[in-house]
Amino acid sequence: MGIRIRKVAVLGAGVMGSGIAAHLANAGIPVLLLDIVPPNAGPGERNKFALSALANLKKARPAPLFSAAPLRLISVGNFEDDFGKLKECDWVIEVVKEDLKVKQAVFAKVEANIRPGTIVSSNTSGLSIKGMLEGRSETFRKNFLVTHFFNPVRYMRLLELVAGVETDPAVMAEIARFGEAVLGKGIVYGKDTTNFIANRIGTYGMMKVLQGLSAAELSVEEVDKVFGPAMGRPKSAVFRTADIVGLDTFIHVAKNCYDTLVHDEDRDTFKIPAFVEQMVARGQLGEKSGAGFYKKVKGEGGKSDIHVLDLGTMEYRAQKKVRFESLGAAKEVEDLGERIATVMKGTDKAAKFAEKTTFETLAYASRRIPEIADDYVNIDRAMRWGFGWEMGPFQVWDAYGVKAGLERMKTLGLKPAAWVDEMLASGRTKFYEVDKAGNDSFWNIPAKVSAKVQENPSFVRVGYLKRGNKLISENYAASLWDLGDGCTLLEFHTKMNSIDDGIIEMMEKALEETEANHRALVIGNDGAHFSAGANIAALLWAIKESNYEAVRALVKRFQAANQRMRYSPVPVVVAPFNLTLGGGAEATMGGNAVQASAELYMGLVEVGVGLIPGGGGNMQLLRNLYGRFSTDRDFDPLPFLKKCFLSIGTAKVATSAEEAAEAGFLGLEYGISMNRDLLLHDAKGRALGMANAGFRPPRPTQFRLSGKSGYATIDMMLYDMQLNGQVSEHDRKIGQKLASVLTGGDTSPLSTVSEERLLELEQEAFLSLCGEEKTQARIEHMLVNGKPLRN
Repeated sequence: MGIRIRKVAVLGAGVMGSGIAAHLANAGIPVLLLDIVPPNAGPGERNKFALSALANLKKARPAPLFSAAPLRLISVGNFEDDFGKLKECDWVIEVVKEDLKVKQAVFAKVEANIRPGTIVSSNTSGLSIKGMLEGRSETFRKNFLVTHFFNPVRYMRLLELVAGVETDPAVMAEIARFGEAVLGKGIVYGKDTTNFIANRIGTYGMMKVLQGLSAAELSVEEVDKVFGPAMGRPKSAVFRTADIVGLDTFIHVAKNCYDTLVHDEDRDTFKIPAFVEQMVARGQLGEKSGAGFYKKVKGEGGKSDIHVLDLGTMEYRAQKKVRFESLGAAKEVEDLGERIATVMKGTDKAAKFAEKTTFETLAYASRRIPEIADDYVNIDRAMRWGFGWEMGPFQVWDAYGVKAGLERMKTLGLKPAAWVDEMLASGRTKFYEVDKAGNDSFWNIPAKVSAKVQENPSFVRVGYLKRGNKLISENYAASLWDLGDGCTLLEFHTKMNSIDDGIIEMMEKALEETEANHRALVIGNDGAHFSAGANIAALLWAIKESNYEAVRALVKRFQAANQRMRYSPVPVVVAPFNLTLGGGAEATMGGNAVQASAELYMGLVEVGVGLIPGGGGNMQLLRNLYGRFSTDRDFDPLPFLKKCFLSIGTAKVATSAEEAAEAGFLGLEYGISMNRDLLLHDAKGRALGMANAGFRPPRPTQFRLSGKSGYATIDMMLYDMQLNGQVSEHDRKIGQKLASVLTGGDTSPLSTVSEERLLELEQEAFLSLCGEEKTQARIEHMLVNGKPLRN
C-alpha cells in the first residue's frame, strides 16, 4: 500500500490532544494542532486555545516533552481557518469532546478537506465506530480506526487499536508499526465495545474495591497500601489513581459502562457508590480541585502534609500507619508472582479483601473473551501498559496457580469462564508456558490448542538468550551472552544494577572474550533500570575500615575498565534506560557509542553523598562537551568547564535521552530508541554497523585547561554562594575538589593535559573526600533514607 506517515494533524488541543501532539513531536514528527475558535475571539485570538495548549506543555508535570526542542515541530491553528492544511497530513487524529454528534460533524468536515488515502482515527474512549462513521464514504471508512492513547501520553505505554468492520488491514498494520517503532507504544487490539479493554477491566476492578470497602472495614490508606506495589500495582494504587484521573472522569467512564452494557451479567458493578457521588457534588474531584480521597494541607511550621478522607465521617484526617501481617510477609518475597500470591493467601482482613476483589476481576476478565478481545494476551498487555500493573490478570492467576485459583473462585461463589476448565482438562496447567521451541505460548481459546504469543521478532530480551543457552561467562554480578552475528551482550544483574567489583570484573572479561572471538559488544539488560550507580554500601564499609587502598584500587580499576571500553579494537555500544546514575552514567560514557532508551534519567549525582565522580565521569563529561575543541587555542575552555562543573556540582539529572544529549552525557555517537523492547536490537544493529564499517577506536583526547586561574574563578563563585547561604562549607569543599580536577590541576592553557592525568586528579580528589566525616554521614543518610543530606 505504501503508506508513509510524515506529518500528523491532531484535532482538539485539550490535555489529551496536546499530549498526543507532544509525543508525536518527541518522535520527530511534525504536527498540526487545531482547536475551535474561542467565542467572541478578537483579532489575533482565533488560535488562542491551541496556543494556550502549547504554553501548558512547557510547564506541565510530569513533562510531556522530552525537551524544549520538540515544541518547534508543533504548529497551531483553528477549525475554521486551517482545515485546508489537513491536505498536508498523512494521519488525522480526532480528540474532541466525547459527544457523538460533535464527532460526526468533525468527521464530515475532515472528509471534505483531506487528500485520498489519509488515515483518520478517533481517540474515543468508548463511542461506537459505527455511530461515528454515520454518513461517511466507503473510502473514509476503509481508512478509519480507533487509536486510544492513555494519559499522560509520553509515559503510558498502551495504545489500543480498534478496527471498524470496513477498516483496511493495511491501515491497521501501518498504525501498529508506527505506534510501536516510532512512538514506542505497546499495541493492543480491542473490539468495538464500550471502553475497549483496559478501561473496561480496570474500571470493573476499581468499582469492586469501592463497593466492597464498607464490608471489608478498610480505610482509604489501607486499601492503597494493599493494592500498591505489594500486589504488583503502581504506588498510586486505587484511590490515588482516582484522584489523578479525576473523579468526574472516572464516573464518566463507569457510567458509560452502566448505560451501555445492558447485557453484561455484572452490569450493577458499574453503579456509582453514593459516597463517590457525594464527593463529586461537593467538588472533591481529586488533584484538579485540590481535594479528592487525599488532600494536601499545611501542618505545623507551614510544612505540607497529605490527609485522607475518612469515609465514615466524610471529613479529612491525618493518615494512620498501615500494618498487616500479610503485607509484612510479602515484603520479604522478592519474586513478584510469589509476593502477590503471599498477600492473597494471607489470613488478615487486608489479604481477604485482596483475594476476593482480585478473583472477582480475574473471573470477570475471563468472561470477557471474546467480547472485548480475542485472547487474554491482549487483556494482560492492556492492564500492564495502560494501568501500570506489573503482571496482567492472567499472569497473576498463573502466579497463584490456575487450578488452585479456579477452585478458590468457586468456593467464593464466583463464576469464571468455562474455557478455563476446558484448558485444564486438556492437560495445560498454566495460561503462559514456554513451548519446545523456546517460545512463549498461550491457550488459543476457540481453537482449543496452544499457540505462540505474537510479538515483534526484533524484540531482544535476556530471557530469550537464557532459553537458547547463549551464556558465555558469568559471576554473581553480571553475565556475558552471545547475541548472535558476532555480537556479545554484557548484562548487569546486581541489586539496582549497582556497580561493584563483580561488574568491573565482567567488564574486563567481556572485552577479553569479545576482542578474541567476536566483533562487537553491547552493554545492556532487562532490569527496571540500567544502573542506579555505585554500590555505596560497600564503599562505606571500606571507608569505615579505613581501607583506603581498597577504595583506590576499586576506583582505579573502574576507570581503567571504562577507558578500555573506549579504546577497545571492537566497538562497544551501551544501551542505557531509566535510571542511569553515577557509575552507571560513567559506564555509559565509557562506550564508543550509545543507543539510549527515550526514557532515560541520567546524571553524575555523586555530590549527593559528598563525593565527586570517581570512575572517570569528570573527564568523560569534559571530553563530550569540550573534546572537539580541547586543543584549539581559539576556544576559551572556561565556558565548557562551567557547564561541566554545574552539571556535576548540582547533580543535574537529564529526564530524557534528548535532554541527556543536550547536557553532553551522550556524546556525539548516539541514537534513541522510542520503544524499550527494541533497545537491545537497535544497540546490536549499531554495534555491528560500526564493525562492518571498519571501526577504528578514537584517539585519546588532550585538553587545554585553565589551571590555577580557572580554579580561582570557580572558587570565587563558590565563596560568594557560601556567603549568601546557598552552599555549606562542606559543599564548597566538594566544589573545590571538583574544580581542581576539571581545571587540570597545576597547568596552564599553554600546555595540554592528558586523559590519564585527569583520571589521576579525580582519584586523589575522590579519596580525599572519602576521608571527610560529613561525606560518610551523607552516605549513611542516603542508605537509610534514600535521599541526600545537606550539611
